[in-house]
Parts: sequence; structure tokens; C-alpha cells
Amino acid sequence: MKPSLRLSLNNGVLIDQLGFGLYKVPPEDAAGLVAMALEAGYRHFDTAAMYGNETGVGRGIGTLSGSSSRDGARGGSGEAFPPLSREDLFVTTKLWNDSQGYDATLRAFDTSMANLGLEYVDLYLIHWPCPQRGLYAESYRAMETLYREGRARAIGVSNFQPAHLDRLLQTAEVVPAVNQIELHPWLQQEELRAVHRELGITTEAWSPLGRGQVLQDQVVLDLAAAHAVTAAQIILRWHVQLGHVAIPKASSHDRIRDNLDVFGFSLDDAAMAAMAGLERGVRTGSHPDSVN
Repeated sequence: MKPSLRLSLNNGVLIDQLGFGLYKVPPEDAAGLVAMALEAGYRHFDTAAMYGNETGVGRGIGTLSGSSSRDGARGGSGEAFPPLSREDLFVTTKLWNDSQGYDATLRAFDTSMANLGLEYVDLYLIHWPCPQRGLYAESYRAMETLYREGRARAIGVSNFQPAHLDRLLQTAEVVPAVNQIELHPWLQQEELRAVHRELGITTEAWSPLGRGQVLQDQVVLDLAAAHAVTAAQIILRWHVQLGHVAIPKASSHDRIRDNLDVFGFSLDDAAMAAMAGLERGVRTGSHPDSVN
């Protein structure tokens, strides 16, 4: 299985294009799933304060201090990976809505670091803009402090719409490296992605499979049959070819491995056009303006 590609963020930090999402993973399951994903070849892990599983994620990452860091992690097919260290991983966590504001953001970051057992994160995001509260610019200013101190290698936002980005950039000194948004074939967000391209912001997809709903789309199923791969692999390959970062969630060993195994085939122009035609404007989560 080919390893995930890495993309360069706007500050030169490299991010694995496919990561392992931990939304709604119970705290007691997080450590085992992270360890399983490490074994399968994942190096990018996405959690958040709101998920309540940062401690479990930290424990899973802590397996690097065990046999995997001495002897090299092994993929599910038995192949040996080079010995791993913290620098080989990309860890993201997020600021929750009730901790917005300058001082509250710094306190929340310290709590996340204590839960994860890490000295730094690779990416720290504002989870939602919460526009009615009007605190995201202040929160981002605190994140810029963390970035300058080296405690966050990159900073960014999540669920920001063009108007939120415009307001943020009126005062921000550091352009967000990432905007993590709901993005899948039924919700392609072309206008927002165009803004990202103009500003040099990397697009990262949460719910990249539409919470499983898009897996039953006939266009996706037909492409999966034609390429002898799974429906999830077709959708994730579509994300990869569009230059997105994607963080699918899985809980079985086979699905964890399959979701990463999308670098051995490609979609031609006709297939990409068929995928583009699936746009429906359908959200599986909340609209950012309604979350406060």
C-alpha cells in the first residue's frame, strides 16, 4: 500500500493528505483505534476538545514510546515501517465554542495539551466561528501567540464561510493554514474552495464521505465497480485529486486500511466530471451561521 501524500501548507508545514478522523469516537476506544491506524500507516490524526477523547488519542500516540518506536510500526500486511517519532506525526485539535476569547483560548489550549500529553500540536483550529458571539477574531489572536511560541506549528479555522474569513483577515496577521469544512460530493462548496485558493488556505474535508450517505450513490457505486475498489475509496480518491485534505473515520481494521489505500489508482476526466455532477447542496451537519 502506497503511503499518503503530503501537502505543503502556506507556512511550509507538511500535512498528510489523508488523516484519521476521531469525531464521535468514545474516549475508551480512541487509544486502540489510533494504535490500529498507526499500524495501518496513518500519520495524521484529527481530534477536538469537544470530542472528549483527546486523552485517549494521546495514549494511542503514546504507543510510539513502546515497541513501535524501537522496532518500527508494522502495517496490517506485515510490512515494516521505519521507526517513528513525534516528528513523523501530524496531530490536530480544535478550540471549542465555549472557550472562545483571548485568555480562554490560551487556557483551553493548555488543557488540550495536558490531555494529549504533547508539547505542541501540528494544527490548532477554531472549531466553529459562532458569529453571533463575535469572539473568533480575538480567539485567533491568541492562536497567533501560540503559533509564534511554537506550541502550534500551524493555525487555522473550521466551518468558516467567506464572510467569516473576510472578517477574520481584517485583523489577523497570520493567514489561516487550513479551513476544515463539511465537504463531500453532495456538498462541494465550490465558492468557498475558490476563496481558499485565492488566499492560499488548504481545504480540509470533514465528513468526506457524507457520513456514509454518499456511499450509496449509484454514480459512486458504478465507478467503484469499474475500478474494483470500494465506494469510499472512489470518494476519497476524488478528494485527493482535487487537492483536499480528508479525514475519514472508520472503526474496523479493513476499513481503516482501505480508506488509506487510494494512491494506486486514479479517476479520469470523465469520472471526475461525473463526481462533480453529484452536487446537491446537501449538508449532513449544521450550517456555520446557525452554530453559536
